[in-house]
Amino acid sequence: MNRTERFYKIDQMIQEHGSVPFAMFRERLEVSRATIKRDLEYMRNRLNAPIVWDRDARGYRFGEPERLGGQYELPGLWFSSQEIHALLTMQHLLATLEPGGLLGPHIRPLLARLNGLLGTAADTAEEIRKRVKIIAMARRTMAVDNFEKIGSALLRRRRVQISYRSRSKDEVTEREISPQRLVHYRDNWYLDAWCHLRGALRSFAVDAILRAEVIQKAARNVSEKTLDQVLGSGYGIFSGRSVTWAKLKFSPERARWVQSEEWHPRQRGRLLRGGAWLLEVPYSDPRELTMDILKHGREVEVLGPAALRQSVRAELEAAAACYA
Repeated sequence: MNRTERFYKIDQMIQEHGSVPFAMFRERLEVSRATIKRDLEYMRNRLNAPIVWDRDARGYRFGEPERLGGQYELPGLWFSSQEIHALLTMQHLLATLEPGGLLGPHIRPLLARLNGLLGTAADTAEEIRKRVKIIAMARRTMAVDNFEKIGSALLRRRRVQISYRSRSKDEVTEREISPQRLVHYRDNWYLDAWCHLRGALRSFAVDAILRAEVIQKAARNVSEKTLDQVLGSGYGIFSGRSVTWAKLKFSPERARWVQSEEWHPRQRGRLLRGGAWLLEVPYSDPRELTMDILKHGREVEVLGPAALRQSVRAELEAAAACYA
């Protein structure tokens, strides 16, 4: 019987008998007195097991949890040390991806539990923070309170009253929305929601939500298929059912990178003679796609459609005029 099996056996015996004498542990587990003591101590200190010695009953039983918020459960024992390290790394990634550590208060208990299960150095999480670095570009700050209200309404299926600043129009509007899903895109959060003001699906930048209040109205539900058709068909964050396919030809040198990149879930790509890469992506609004094309400069050629070629040309001419 290995250590994990003994933990389950100890738990089972206490659950069945209420109070278990030390002699019964030795008989059923068939290990030394010292091993049993170490197992009981590990279960108390690392797994939050509320095991106490009952002097009157002359045995071990479960008492009230000693730690505030302590939670005892055995499934975590199925994790190997490698899996726990992976989970700790993911916890760090989540915390780092969050502007202001939005999920920190909710993840912190998990982090403490994982450190306990690992049973090695106390600074394991700190070591991961030192060894894993995440560089975020163009991340915008937002109100944690708004994010938490939106997340709560999203899961409880409630509507939200928001004050929203449209950066493109530089105006603030009051809207009642039914949240559908949160999207983390290019280091920023967006909320896909049904806008009751416009009577249509919209994608809102969470950092542009100035005020959010959950209201006690049931949210309107939109199917995931419809969300993907309306908000996921085009390129990037821009929505629209009607899409056009862009054809982009990358130089052989740039193709070494681009052929491994995902620009859109429905993209098509193939290697051309000479090593160039032909990438086809759908878009409903050329603005974001134009910006991504311009990043590659002379290493990419827009083969079509003509309107997209014109959009890229116009941006290049405007830039040249600024530096003339």
